[in-house]
Amino acid sequence: MKENNNKQKVLRLRISERRTLLVVVDFIMALLGLTFSLFVWGQNAEWLGFSFKFLTSRVPSWFYLLPFFWLVLMVELYDHHRASNIKDTIWGVGTAALIGLIFYSLVYILSTPSSLPRIGVAVFVGSTFVLTLLWRLIYIRVFTTPSFMRRALLMGGGRSGKRMIDVISEIDPSPFTIVGIIDDDPDKKGSEIEGYKVFGGSEKLIEIIQQEDITDVIVAISGEMQGQTFQILLDAQEMGVEITRMPVVYEDLLGRVPIQLLEADWLLRSFLDEYRVNGFYEMGKRISDILGGVFGVFILLLMLPFVGLAIIIDSGFPIFYTQTRLGKGAYPYEMIKFRTMRQDAEADGRPRWAKEDDKRATRVGRMLRKSHLDEIPQFINVLRGEMSLIGPRSERPKLVEHFQKYVPFYRARLLVKPGITGWAQINFTYAATIEETITKLEYDLYYIKHRNFVLDLIVILRTPRTMLGMQGQ
Repeated sequence: MKENNNKQKVLRLRISERRTLLVVVDFIMALLGLTFSLFVWGQNAEWLGFSFKFLTSRVPSWFYLLPFFWLVLMVELYDHHRASNIKDTIWGVGTAALIGLIFYSLVYILSTPSSLPRIGVAVFVGSTFVLTLLWRLIYIRVFTTPSFMRRALLMGGGRSGKRMIDVISEIDPSPFTIVGIIDDDPDKKGSEIEGYKVFGGSEKLIEIIQQEDITDVIVAISGEMQGQTFQILLDAQEMGVEITRMPVVYEDLLGRVPIQLLEADWLLRSFLDEYRVNGFYEMGKRISDILGGVFGVFILLLMLPFVGLAIIIDSGFPIFYTQTRLGKGAYPYEMIKFRTMRQDAEADGRPRWAKEDDKRATRVGRMLRKSHLDEIPQFINVLRGEMSLIGPRSERPKLVEHFQKYVPFYRARLLVKPGITGWAQINFTYAATIEETITKLEYDLYYIKHRNFVLDLIVILRTPRTMLGMQGQ
């Protein structure tokens, strides 16, 4: 019986292990798609056929890199929530195939006629799309069943514990099966919190782990932890149980930090101490900002005659719109955008939240805002060093002053430069209430805390889907 339990625990993969599995099998599916495309292409290459000579002399070397390119296009679906959702999976795999075909079509049109293969690429995209979609549907069917779910015990039934229950219950499919709660408050023993039974105090932890086949203990203790409780947690860890603090689980599941549950010194521990080791990252980020800014200004120059003319015909001059925003360290700067609203949109001088189908927007402006093309002129701000390619969305001084009164840690987002795109922008829509502002700030602080080249690359790769989704406002 114990051996069977151990086998089941091996199959109950952690979030990071599931992500690794997805990447590996996606790559295998892409390799199969590559093999099939080479076979079909080789059969159509009449003078060579599918042979070693065909593979070495006819097939360009870049063609063998297509499986890696496919993984890049699939970056959206390495989020464990989307990977477990059928609708998101179909949309994600389909979008990856569509973007791949559009990108290759543009390259093909701009290249010398007949210099690039058509059959091979088309068959690769089609076969890899089918194989990947079938594998992903199998993944959803298998890894969302109870047998493959990790079984979690929540330690602490206070405010943090209740928030953790709310987070897990809002995720569909659920990342854990919550078995119950351990809490040292004797008045809670035998009761239920949010529908989950309180088994007893920490002295019952090892017993419940063995009885209920627990794989994870989520520690949601807000106050000081007793020495005995700490020792029991160490004993549980030695048994192979995963011990994780509630803020860490919150970040892993949502890609946000729980700002309403953080201690007063969290800002110092999470951010300020890390500045001493981020010099190389900051230097590399500035170099990438300059390169990206040059490319963005080039795109701006190509767009300007068409967008500028459309704005003039629709609502007259000016084409551009500048607005004072706060940058890193609350430094004010003039942000540049294409004008999308009427000239008298804020005639009284009072700042207002942007909202969906804003009546102040012009006809051309609504299209520019939906596609985020109105933000292209901000590449000028990037070249000036006032903004970065990636970072929190910049805000006006009056709104920052207002949010600081109601949103904890709000000013922490000014520790870095604002960005054209960012972790919050690709994960959340525009905030129109204080509650939504809190949620968006949680994404911003997650980025600031975890920022690195890999996370920046993920943001860049996921930004096109946000633009194609036409979710701007």
